[in-house]
Amino acid sequence: MPEVRLVGPNGEQVGIVSIGDALKLAQESDLDLVEVAATARPPVCKLMDYGKFKYESAMKAREARRNQAHTIIKEIKLRPKIDPHDYETKKGHVVRFLKAGDKVKVTIMFRGREQSRPELGFRLLQRLAEDVTELGFVESQPKQDGRNMIMVIGPHKKKAEAKAERAAARARTGDAAEGDMDLDAEMARASEPQE
Repeated sequence: MPEVRLVGPNGEQVGIVSIGDALKLAQESDLDLVEVAATARPPVCKLMDYGKFKYESAMKAREARRNQAHTIIKEIKLRPKIDPHDYETKKGHVVRFLKAGDKVKVTIMFRGREQSRPELGFRLLQRLAEDVTELGFVESQPKQDGRNMIMVIGPHKKKAEAKAERAAARARTGDAAEGDMDLDAEMARASEPQE
């Protein structure tokens, strides 16, 4: 393009100038001429330090990624005829995952003749959903998928909220934890063989 709409280093409008004048202004001010909007007529160019611009945009992107929380789907597998103690253990895992802000995919695996009794799996999934109602909600209802029955439970709290609560709890108990670490280090030193 023979002409560009030029924007100064502080965002002020310089106006429409020829490309040669724009390049000369960039050299005089020791800055780069960067095309900002190529589709505009005439194209918009800005005088800026391109290296600094790239660095600042990378820092903004990194900060945005840091604040972004990734929802992870954890999976728990059960059998229709699970022992009560094993059920409590698996339920404890589901509770821990939901408190951390993760979704939980609960899978009931049927074998052999158990496939003819899907209501056993359905009842077990309903029971689990009722047991964790205060922490999560049923995101997808139980459905048969071949030999398995699957249900997804979503947390009431978002991942970021759960992370903030854990950090606050750690800050409250930080002094006690430091004392525990000192005690652990002392016990480890005591258990080392003496030369």
